[in-house]
Parts: sequence; structure tokens; C-alpha cells
Amino acid sequence: MGELSRIIKLDATDSTNLYLRALNKSENLPDYSVVVAKKQLKGRGQIGTVWLSEGGKNLTFSILKKFDAFRADQQFILNISVSMALYDVLTSLNIPNVKVKWPNDIMSGVTKICGILIENMLKGNQVDQSIIGIGLNVNQTQFENLDKASSLSSITGQIYDLDELLNMIIGRIKFYTENMEGKTVKQLLPAYENILFRKDKPSTFKDENGEMFPGFIRKVTSTGKLVLELEDHILKEFDLKEVTLLY
Repeated sequence: MGELSRIIKLDATDSTNLYLRALNKSENLPDYSVVVAKKQLKGRGQIGTVWLSEGGKNLTFSILKKFDAFRADQQFILNISVSMALYDVLTSLNIPNVKVKWPNDIMSGVTKICGILIENMLKGNQVDQSIIGIGLNVNQTQFENLDKASSLSSITGQIYDLDELLNMIIGRIKFYTENMEGKTVKQLLPAYENILFRKDKPSTFKDENGEMFPGFIRKVTSTGKLVLELEDHILKEFDLKEVTLLY
């Protein structure tokens, strides 16, 4: 495991990603520094969605990861690594039917239990450092107006120790990211695609204009785009903002 991570605990903050980024600017933080908040006031999901969390019951944290030689054109490796780390931890806790909903949600069955928000800071054609934000629903069991949200506790009926869970996740993220820089997305994609939510199942999608269309998730490109098979066996790539899976 090497040295222990520096863990900064806050009672409340707007966003652990923003706090960690600001702190890292003001002092040179060590690799794998972590900011964890009991309550996140303005947790951001992908593209401005807000993450609702009950104070003290869930894990909302961000990890700083520094790189020496991580090519920007391979940056989707980080998404894969973080997703695989969470998949490993959750399956080790016997959470059923864990899947990754492209690009950054973790599902158990058809409910969302975790969101990931990775922000990469580039220097030229390299990723200099990244902030990995994770919101995991743990012991919260009431979700107002969120019919598709669930938590570990809702699923298993157990109460979890947040510190223990945090350390498990940090350890697994370290496992995947410590020797990541020499790898390529292509090498890691098969394992990721294997756990992709609704892969090869008839699904309905919504495009950026709100139009609905049918298709199948077939694969993910090395730049992290989603490849859908549409009518007449046409394969088409979609970027993050271009498509939403309805489920």
C-alpha cells in the first residue's frame, strides 16, 4: 500500500472537488490526498445535475491523483480504473448486479448507488493531475423524488462504517491507478465493457434535442464515446452530452 493517504475531513463544503482543487493550488498536496465531507451542499453530477445527499450517511469525497507521464489521449483509462475499483469494492460487499452506467454512474440492478466526476488538469498533451470525485449512497434510505436512487443499506439492510468503506475504495483506486500510465485504453476496455449497464440489450435513448430513439449499447471507444447500434445495423458514436440512456 505504501504511505497512507492524507485525509482531510470537513463537516460541510459546497463541493469536495472544488475544495480539493483550491487547496491543491494553495499548497502542494501529496498524491492521493483525500477530502471527505459529511455534507456536500452543492455536489455536482455530470453536466450540472445536483447530487442530493443526507449529511453523515453517505460518502462524498475527492481524491487527488498526480501523474508523471499520462497522455491526454488515453485519459479515459482513469474513468475505467475508478469504475473498476468501485465495482470490485461493491461486489466484495455482496452488492448484487453491480454495473457501470456509461459514463460515470454505478448501478445495482436498475438503481443508481454511486456517481463519479473526474476533472483532469492538462499540461500540453499530458494529464498533469486529476481530481476524482465520488458520491456513494451508503446508509441513507430515504430518497425524495429520486425513484431510481438507492443505497448499500437499502439493498442489504446493513449499516456500514464510512471510514472503513472509504479506506477500501482508496486502496482499490490506488491498486488500479499506480501503474496505469504505461497502459492503453484498448487493453483495459474489455473488462470495463463486460460490466457495462444494458450492454447488448434493446434500450431507448434520448438525443440532445430530446428526441427518443431505440438502439443497443455495443461498445465504448478508446476516447470514451459510447457506440450504439441503431436501426439497419448502423453503428454510431455518441459523446457525453449527445445521448441519455432511458431505463
